[in-house]
Formats: sequence, structure tokens, C-alpha cells
Amino acid sequence: MYVMLRPMESWTRFRTKDGLIGAMDAELSKIPGVNYDFTQPMEMRLNETVSGVKMDLAVKIFGDDFRTLDMLSKQALRVISSIRGAANPQIEMTSGVAELSVRVDRSALARYGINVSQVERAVEAAGSGWIISDVLEGQKKYTVAIRVPEDFRTDSEAIRRITLRAPGGEYTTLGELARVEVRRAIEIINRENGQRRTVIMSNVRGRDLGSFVAEVRSRLAQELQLPPGYFVEYGGQFENQERATRRLMFIVPLVVAIIFGLLCSAFSSTAQAFLVLLNVPFALVGGVAALWLRQMNLNLSASVGFIALFGVAVLNGVVLVSSINQRRDETTTMREAVVAGAIGRLRPVLITALVASLGFVPMALATSTGAEIQRPLATVVIGGLVSSTVLTLFLLPLFYGWMPRSRPS
Repeated sequence: MYVMLRPMESWTRFRTKDGLIGAMDAELSKIPGVNYDFTQPMEMRLNETVSGVKMDLAVKIFGDDFRTLDMLSKQALRVISSIRGAANPQIEMTSGVAELSVRVDRSALARYGINVSQVERAVEAAGSGWIISDVLEGQKKYTVAIRVPEDFRTDSEAIRRITLRAPGGEYTTLGELARVEVRRAIEIINRENGQRRTVIMSNVRGRDLGSFVAEVRSRLAQELQLPPGYFVEYGGQFENQERATRRLMFIVPLVVAIIFGLLCSAFSSTAQAFLVLLNVPFALVGGVAALWLRQMNLNLSASVGFIALFGVAVLNGVVLVSSINQRRDETTTMREAVVAGAIGRLRPVLITALVASLGFVPMALATSTGAEIQRPLATVVIGGLVSSTVLTLFLLPLFYGWMPRSRPS
């Protein structure tokens, strides 16, 4: 069951989402046997589409025996629940359905001369019933079935008293011919790549996903004893983040190298190309500080924000260094060229940063669908633009003045 919240403006008791989640968590935790989760619609669908589960972390345990998997999943759940940052840890629901079990006593059947099919028909009548006819009314067709009342079907003692007639004419009850009991049954057996598996899921709050998963891996390796043939895999949003991180570790250095080559070609100076790339750590400082001030964790969305931020930071550096180079051709001293170039490009650099920052403000303050993805990205860009712009205007000209006095060709 999904419960969609009203807009935040209509809330009366709580002013923040975290406060509301905390209150609902405290009340729902009092209900035994209920699994629940708090998430955003877009975030939930993205996690389920990418990794097959709806939560941040999924610990998948693979093996052959269902009872062993059930025991291991409960041990893993206790470990994960004790780790700081775990929110709503739960086991994928695979059992707990009430099942009526009827095990025939073949010696009793032989004694009365009754066969198994007679017992099956008696149990079928008590459960789903018998289809005895079809009724036609005009163009409509209705199936007519006969079965026992609802109260009778859910009472195992009443089912044991079902009467069967033997070929010799004597009567006996189902309880004398079979063992009838209601027991806990397996609702669903999940497989992945042809192997049975069970899943322990958890969201993460109050810390970053990477450090949480690292602690989960360490604790499970120490405390979860896996029999031969059983193994653990990790999924959820973490799986997507880990895959994206590996891809970024290859793409980002490649892009930086290409940018450096283009800068060297544009300025005909390796030193000036390095100087422009100094804007990247300037932007990094502001982005990290903004995440810390808003108590956000580094995730895939924030990583994309850093990539977008680096492009704007390099652009501002190119504008400023090009302006200073132009002034060096028009003035006699390095100091005059640096001061004139910085002042001449003050307004364009400030306007570029201001326009970009203001454009991301609605995303940074968003609370609607998709806000969990938008806010980290916008926060990184705004914080990084602030620090990059300030440090570019003050430190970049200073570093330029310390470079060798040779003019670029």
C-alpha cells in the first residue's frame, strides 16, 4: 500500500520532512510484522528500475536451502540494524502465509478402501469448491460452484470432521485418514540467475551511502558465517552508484586531459593551462562546503553537479587569463596587465556566476517529486560557483603574476 503525502504547505504539525518521517517511524515501529519505507516517487522508481529493489542498499544472500537462507537473512538483519545510519531495515517478505496442509495416512486409506482422489475431492470442496454447472442469461454466462461456508473453511477442526463414505458403506472423517494442520508456508521463492536468494534491504539516513556500505561489508564478513555454496552480493542504489563511480573514475581524468590539451593549444603555454585548471580545486572547495552546511551526503547526483561545476570554473579561468594576455600586449609591466585584465573581466565573471547560481536556486530549495535528486546537484553548483568566482578574481591574478615573464606566442 502506498500513501502519498499532501503538499508541505498544508502540513500543520510538522515543518520539515525529516520531522514528519521521524514521527511516522516512531508510530509505525509499534506495529509488529509490518514492513514500511519512506521515499520519493521518482527515487523509488529509479532504484527499482536500475537494481530491482526500492531501497538504498540490498544485501542478497544466495544458496540452495530456503531455511538456511531464512536463518542467514535474520542474522544479517540484526547486524545491519545495529549500524548507525540504517533506516527501516527489513527482509524481503517470502514467508508467513497460512497454509492448510493435508498429509494422508495410506494405511488408514487401505483399511477403509478409500483412495487418495476421494480425499482430494473432499479437501477441494472445503477449499475452492466444486463447479457444478453454468447458467446462461442472455449473452452472459455464470459459473455455479458449491462449497462450504467461510467459517468452516478457516477452521482446521471443522475440516478434520469432513465425512467420507467408504466403498463398503461405512463413514469416517478426514481426521482419521489424514493429518490436517495449518502451518506457516513459503509465499514466494525468488531466484536470480537461476539461484535461490533472499534480500535484506535498508535505507540510509544521517551518513553517506559509501561509508555505510563499507561498514556493512566489514561487519557481515566478521559476523555472518556462510556455509559452503552460499555467498553475498550487494545491490540497490549503492550498486548504481558504484557502477557510476567506476565509470567516472575513467571519464573524468580523460576529460581533464583533453581540456588541458585544448588549453595548451589555445594559450601556447603549459603554465597558463595549469593556471586555468587551478579553478577546479577552487570550485571543489565551495561545493564540499555547501554539502556540509546543508547536511547532505555525497551521492551520484552531487557528483554530476561537480562535473557541471568544473566546466563553468574552467570557462571563467579562460576568460580571465585571456583578458590578462591581451593587456600584456598593450601595457609595459606585468602588474598593470594583471590589474587591468582582472578589472576588465570582473563584470562578465560575476554575471556568469550570478546567472548560473540563480538558475539553480529553485532546484536547491525544491521539495516536490524528484527533489532528492535535484537538491544535491544544485547545492554543489551554487556553492562551487561562489568559491570559484571569489578565488578566481583574487588568487588567479596573483598566481599569474608569479609565472615566468615570457609572453605567450
